[in-house]
Amino acid sequence: MDTRSAALRLKTRVFTILVVLSNVLGNFSLSWGLRRVGSLLSVSPLAYIEALGNPWVALGVSLLILWLLSHMALLSWADLSYVLPVTSIGYVLAAVVGRVFLHEHISTARWAGILLIVTGVALVARTAPRTAHGGGRR
Repeated sequence: MDTRSAALRLKTRVFTILVVLSNVLGNFSLSWGLRRVGSLLSVSPLAYIEALGNPWVALGVSLLILWLLSHMALLSWADLSYVLPVTSIGYVLAAVVGRVFLHEHISTARWAGILLIVTGVALVARTAPRTAHGGGRR
């Protein structure tokens, strides 16, 4: 493996971890905060703006902005067919976080689906993050 390829793999791994963690933690924070806001949310946009005053909601929104920016960066050099399956491990982590911290019930069918996701992530993660050579522009 040459130096450029090794650097690309390292950069891809770091950004994949950033994408997954910011997504899982952002959605957890958002869910946690909105559960504390309660049923105050309605069809009124003002209620959603007021919900942003909850520190957990604000943290969740900030982490999801970080998720979007890091996801955009990752997609700028890695294949879509690599990025989406590999970052879908976040669905697994979200389910675990929901079960452990939010005390959500996860059915056997959901756990089976989560196992399928893990299997798919493991298969895709073994491949190269980029199959096109060059900048990808025509």
